[in-house]
Amino acid sequence: MCTYLTVHAPVIASAKGPGGAWFETSDAVVYFDHPVHAPAEHTLNIDLPNPRSTTGERVAIEMTAASARELMKAIADVLDTVPIELTVN
Repeated sequence: MCTYLTVHAPVIASAKGPGGAWFETSDAVVYFDHPVHAPAEHTLNIDLPNPRSTTGERVAIEMTAASARELMKAIADVLDTVPIELTVN
């Protein structure tokens, strides 16, 4: 079953795309659906598109729900450990 749930999150980020080239991205697209490549029935998918690309260039991640939760925990653990003054833009 597909959820069709898609969330866009504004981000200030850079991503390394095809050919090893870096690009700035300003929108993360997160959704839960059938993966294209990951060996799972359904995955949490994160796309970081290159807004300047005319060919749809992006960095894509497909991971199981359990892996996504582990990643969320790891991100929170790191951000909770870093001095707050380092996290303010």
